[in-house]
Amino acid sequence: MEIVLKGKIKEAIRKIYNSEVSDDLIQLQETRKDFRGDFTLVVFPLLRFSKNTPEKTAETIGMHLVENFQPVSGFNVIKGFLNIEISDTWWMEFLGKMAIEKDHLEKCKVAAPETILVEYSSPNTNKPLHLGHIRNNLLGYSLFRLLSATGHNVVKTNIVNDRGIHICKSMLAWKEFGNGETPESSGMKGDHLVGKYYVLFEKAYRFQVDKLILDGIPAADAKNSAPIMKEIREMLLKWESGDKEVIDLWKMMNSWVYAGFDETYKKLGVDFDRIYYESETYKIGKELVLTALEQNILYRNNDSSIWADLTADGLDQKLLLRSDGTAVYMTQDLGTAVDRYNDYKFDKNIYVVGNEQNYHFQVLKAVLKRMGYIWADGLIHFSYGMVELPEGRMKSREGTVVDADDLIVEMHETARKVSLELGKLSDFTDSEKEEIFRKIGLGALKYYILKVDPRKNMTFNPEESIDFNGNTGPFIQYTYTRIKSVLRKAAQTGIDESLKNLNSVKPQPKEIELIKLLRKFSETVSAAASEYSPALIANYCYDLAREYNQFYHDYTILGEEDIAVRDFRLVLSRLTSEVLSTGMWLLGIEMPERM
Repeated sequence: MEIVLKGKIKEAIRKIYNSEVSDDLIQLQETRKDFRGDFTLVVFPLLRFSKNTPEKTAETIGMHLVENFQPVSGFNVIKGFLNIEISDTWWMEFLGKMAIEKDHLEKCKVAAPETILVEYSSPNTNKPLHLGHIRNNLLGYSLFRLLSATGHNVVKTNIVNDRGIHICKSMLAWKEFGNGETPESSGMKGDHLVGKYYVLFEKAYRFQVDKLILDGIPAADAKNSAPIMKEIREMLLKWESGDKEVIDLWKMMNSWVYAGFDETYKKLGVDFDRIYYESETYKIGKELVLTALEQNILYRNNDSSIWADLTADGLDQKLLLRSDGTAVYMTQDLGTAVDRYNDYKFDKNIYVVGNEQNYHFQVLKAVLKRMGYIWADGLIHFSYGMVELPEGRMKSREGTVVDADDLIVEMHETARKVSLELGKLSDFTDSEKEEIFRKIGLGALKYYILKVDPRKNMTFNPEESIDFNGNTGPFIQYTYTRIKSVLRKAAQTGIDESLKNLNSVKPQPKEIELIKLLRKFSETVSAAASEYSPALIANYCYDLAREYNQFYHDYTILGEEDIAVRDFRLVLSRLTSEVLSTGMWLLGIEMPERM
C-alpha cells in the first residue's frame, strides 16, 4: 500500500501543481496512534510546488486522493501533516488475499539474494557454555533463519577455539591435579570437567603470583614469572611443534568437551552447517602472515615478533606472531576468513561476537585488505551487548558464570512449577506435560534474550522471563494455544471458515487494528533481516498477541450468530496463529499446540 500510495501522491502533485517530484520528497510514515489515520504525509517538502500554506497544501492533496483513489476513505490535517485514512473495504480485501497465502514469508524475499556465512557460538574448549554463549547462539541462529526467510543462501558456521594458552591451562591443571579423572569416573559432562580444571589453574596461578608479590616482586613481573605460567608457555610450544604427549592429552580433553557441547547445542535447538577449528586455521594464518612479511606488508620487530602497522588506517600496531613464533587470535581469524572465502565465495561473513571485540574486527578487516583481499569489505561484525545477572557480571576464571546446562534445567523446572500452579494440565499425560514444560521453559529463555535490542547490554532474570503475562515468550505461546483451542472447537462442531461472505462484514475498530498488524508482518521480517535484529520480530509477536487478546476479550467468535462475522473472526484468528507461529519460529522458539 505504501508504494501505491506514494505513486498516487506523486500523481496528485503532478495534476494539481503541474510538477514532478522525486521519491525522496514523498515522506510517508505510519500515523501515530494518538491521531486518526493510517499513513501520514509530511507536507513541508512539497510547499515549493504548492506555493501555499502547509494546511492548505495538505487539504488539497487529501481531497484529490479521496476523489481519485478509492482505498482512501478520508483524511485530516494537523499543521503540516496529512493523515490519510484507508477504507475498511481495502483492509478486508487485504485480509482475504492473506487468507489464501500458503507462505506468509514469500513477500519478504529479496530481489538479489546473497551467499552469507553466519558465525556464532565460537566456544573455547577449556570450559562449558554459559549464559553469554546462550545469547550468542540464539542471536546467530535467529539471524540465520531471518536471512534464509528473506531468500539468502545462508551457511551456519562455528569456529572452535581449541588451541592456545587458555586451552593449555586446563590441560596442565588436569595433568598436575587430575589423577586420571574422566567424565565417566567423575559422572560429569566432559565440558564441565575440563572447565573445573580451568578454574583450578587460575587458583594455583593466583596463589603463586600472590606469593611472589609478598616476596617483593612487582605485580607485573610476578604475573609473567610465576612458575605455572612458564610451564603453560612451554606446553604451547610443544603443542605447536607436535609433541605426541601434549597432542594426545589435547585430543583426549577436547573430545570430552565436544561431546558436552553437542549435548548442550541439542538442548538449545541450534546447529551448524560447518565447524572450523582454530587448530587448523591458525596454520593458514601463519602462512598468510609470513607471506605478507616477505612482501613488506608487515614488519618484524627487534624481538622477532611480526606486526602490522595500521596507524594510517586510524588504528594501532597489531601483533600477528609472537617472538617465539606462536600465533595469536588475530592469526587464526585471518586464516579462518581466507579458508571460508575459498570454501564458499561468500558475499558477506557475519561474525556474531560481543561488542568488546569491536576493535579486533576493525583490525581483521584492515589487515586482510592490506593483504589484497578486497572481499574483506564483506566481513561484518554483528556486535551485541553483554548479558549479566541481577547480581552483576559473570567471570569464567572465578567460576561464577551461569552454566548453560544448569540454566536450561532451571527454566524447565520453573515452567513446571508455574504451569502446575495454574492448574490447566490435568488432562495431559506425564510425557505430554514434560514436553510442554520444555517448550515453555526454552521459549521463555529464548524470547527474554531475543526481545532485547542486540546492541544493548541486558540483565537476565529467570523469574521474569517465565511470566504468563506481559512481554514474555509464555504469554505469546499461551495466546497461540488459545487460538488453536478455538480452531479445534470449530472443527469439532463442524464449523468451516469461509471467505465467500467477507465483503458483507462491517469490521469493528479492534478487528481493523488486528488486520493492520498482520499486514506489518512481512515488512517487519524484512526490516529484522536487513537490520540484523531479531528483537523486531520478538516485539512484533508480542504486539500481535496482545492485540489478539483484546479482540478475544471483546468479541464472540464461535458464539457469534451472524455466520459471516463468525467466519471472518475465525479467519482472523487462524491468520494470527499462523503469523505468531512463523514469527516465533524465526526466533527458534517452538509453539505448543496446547498448554
